[in-house]
Amino acid sequence: MRNFTYTRADDVQTAIQLMSRQPRAKYLGGGTNLVDLMRENIEQPDAVIDVTALPLDRVEELPDGGLSIGSMVRNTALANHPLVRERYPFLSQSVLFGASGQIRNMATVGGNLLQRTRCPYFYDLAARCNKRTPGAGCDAIDGFNRDHAILGASEFCIATHPSDMCVALAALDATVQVEGPEGGRAIPFTDFHRLPGDTPQIETELRPDELITSVELPALPFAVNSVYRKVRDRRSYAFALVSVAAAVQADDDRITDVRLALGGVAHKPWRAYAAEEVMRGAPATAETFQRAAAAELADARGFAGNAFKIELARRTIVGVMLDLFERGEAR
Repeated sequence: MRNFTYTRADDVQTAIQLMSRQPRAKYLGGGTNLVDLMRENIEQPDAVIDVTALPLDRVEELPDGGLSIGSMVRNTALANHPLVRERYPFLSQSVLFGASGQIRNMATVGGNLLQRTRCPYFYDLAARCNKRTPGAGCDAIDGFNRDHAILGASEFCIATHPSDMCVALAALDATVQVEGPEGGRAIPFTDFHRLPGDTPQIETELRPDELITSVELPALPFAVNSVYRKVRDRRSYAFALVSVAAAVQADDDRITDVRLALGGVAHKPWRAYAAEEVMRGAPATAETFQRAAAAELADARGFAGNAFKIELARRTIVGVMLDLFERGEAR
């Protein structure tokens, strides 16, 4: 780990000013990803700006019935918040699936959004990785790629986004609120993370001198009828092979509205717009769910080690939707 300066910011504007003056600086929240990468000499900032003292650690109700979640809210606090558990149960579930209790106690909402999209080759300094060294190549494409992307990948990177929480936020049409030297702006959550293209090292639409201040959830009454399912190699502390966040509304067994997002399949949390379009207005049957999954996965591409994920994703989508209806939660 290289030497760096450490500064603790007491307010948002001070944090932004410190970042603007130090182009190779990083914000430090929970540190559960950043410190790990610094220890591995992958992230090598000249300065670390501690933002844990900023007054951004509250979950507040919005006038329209939505929620504003401060970027410094710890993952444990988010998962256990009464309004989150009541109105957006699949968000609470996704956080609890995400990591150990110790990590959830440290990790922040803003940090979760900004954790690096990565695979084992990203950590291996002897391997070629365009994300770590632009232009170097991607050893995962012809290497061990069991956990890698089947949607939205490119010849430059096939890593998958690791977050569980972000899958639920993508399904919810959340908005990321940020502040920078030029003021504040709102970024739709589904636009916040980027697909790799030919610049996989650029993972979000956040500018280098901007700070996430909150994530806003819209009022979505039928999100009470929601579930998050994570399929993984082992029950504890593993990234998803495939995950599904789903919320649905129905009338007389016909789907009137639906939200669906996938994790473990792409470089970013994958909003399943094609599947939603098939399901809206259609009967809530296995045949409808199978057609929806097929539409979403029509462009999926597997590699030598992960082609099974296409069928796994199809079955998980269908299974989640059937479970929502069979348990009566969608009515």
